[in-house]
Amino acid sequence: MTHLLLVDDDTVFCQVLGKAFEKRGFDVWVAHDVSQAMELVGRRGAPDYAVVDLSMPGGLSGLSLVEQLHKRFGSQLGIVVLTGYASVATAVEAIKLGAVHYLAKPANADEIIQAFGKQQGDSDADVVENAVSVKRLEWEYIQKVLNDCDGNISAAARKLGLHRRTLQRKLSKRPVKN
Repeated sequence: MTHLLLVDDDTVFCQVLGKAFEKRGFDVWVAHDVSQAMELVGRRGAPDYAVVDLSMPGGLSGLSLVEQLHKRFGSQLGIVVLTGYASVATAVEAIKLGAVHYLAKPANADEIIQAFGKQQGDSDADVVENAVSVKRLEWEYIQKVLNDCDGNISAAARKLGLHRRTLQRKLSKRPVKN
């Protein structure tokens, strides 16, 4: 049986996605934060695949989990990062840290399974020239600075020259599509 580690702080999302994977023949292990996930793999061993949410409670992001899983199990573990707040900066970091793919939510089980199969880039991918809005560029830059500060909002606010509460308000809003 194929073992899948599903890590997301949203319990309802985990139930729905977990059931979808079970219907497709996966043995699903569910964790809701980084420490639970590492404890689970410590007890059960290496999963075949992992689906990791980017935003996690407890101060550690999904990127830290990707890094830990990749260090422990190497490239034999296919990791897909899911996020509701996709940005170029976090996508690049996820791939650098060992993820095989990065998907924006909502993503269904079939899309995730397809992403597991993409072990290499696609040089034939369409290059689309869409002008990005200033608001989207701001969101991307904030995400990059926040990532550079290891998720520390106070440090990122200082680096951006913003008040911490202002940055928190900006982060609580959903990103602009374009």
